[in-house]
Amino acid sequence: MKAVLFLGEGKLDLREIPVPAPGPDEVVIRMKASGMCGSDLHHLHGPMRTGSELVIEGHEPCGVVELVGDAVRPSEAKAGDRVMVHHYDGCRTCRYCRSGWTQYCPNARTVYGGLDGDGGHADFMKVPAHTLIALPDSLSFKTGAAISCGTGTAFAAIKRVGLSADETVAVFGQGPVGLSCTMLAKAFGARVIAVDVEPSRLAMAEQFGADHVVDAREQDPVAAVRELTRDGEGADKSLECSANATVRRQAVQALRRWGTACMVGVFGTIELDSEELIQLQKTVVGSLTFSKNLQEECALFVAERGLDVESLFTDEFRLDEAEKAYELFDRRQIGKGVFIFD
Repeated sequence: MKAVLFLGEGKLDLREIPVPAPGPDEVVIRMKASGMCGSDLHHLHGPMRTGSELVIEGHEPCGVVELVGDAVRPSEAKAGDRVMVHHYDGCRTCRYCRSGWTQYCPNARTVYGGLDGDGGHADFMKVPAHTLIALPDSLSFKTGAAISCGTGTAFAAIKRVGLSADETVAVFGQGPVGLSCTMLAKAFGARVIAVDVEPSRLAMAEQFGADHVVDAREQDPVAAVRELTRDGEGADKSLECSANATVRRQAVQALRRWGTACMVGVFGTIELDSEELIQLQKTVVGSLTFSKNLQEECALFVAERGLDVESLFTDEFRLDEAEKAYELFDRRQIGKGVFIFD
């Protein structure tokens, strides 16, 4: 089979390797869609890898079960099942694993697709059966790929802040995760203000249901959000999806008293004036990806409301085009890409 491996220092390789065989509690998935994520670029430009450090990239996998291990029960998986993957494994016995938050396992964590486990940028992917999440029949494989990372992350962040239909939420950053936040928050019934510096992204935010868009190059985003809220108090909730320190501060400043900001973008620093948290009694929380249960809940939410998550993807590629795809992605010449398979 073909597989994309990141070598580090900006280099990748497309290789022919054997199709994996499932262990007793594992399955092999025939890939149908594997999304490209901004965090892939951290793996691409990381230190040079060799030998056992080399793993197949891609942590937004979606496909059809092809092979099933001897110990896998039919209730867990069977050939032909349409599935997403919760791209983590752990010891399976600690409180984090048992609650579906496998990514927090302190004992034996594996991250599939770019760190220490083979991911979905290949014709086939082998994973433990317990990582599978059923893909509703009404959802496309591309939609399942999006839910497997960016859209699922957005859903978990919205649940983290307890967003309700009578609230106004400001979404800072309209990349794939931010756009997912905009779409989902609108589906939750909230009033949505989308903030970004790219006109094309703001146009997509409008298509995804934003009630107002704010171009942060043209106006102060904090003042703009306040002008759009009752008595100029600020938004009830905010979701920060850029990982930019200045924008993180703005996401807190744009809140009303007792408002809640969720930091979704990873890496970097957070610097806040104590007045925002103490005198104005604001709350700042973080949200990292999602649990297995939340991934399933997100998929059902998207299916029941007929949300066009697939439109997050702006470009499609075949594995043979991986070098070109990541070169364009790295240069920000495309939006969100996805590898598709026959």
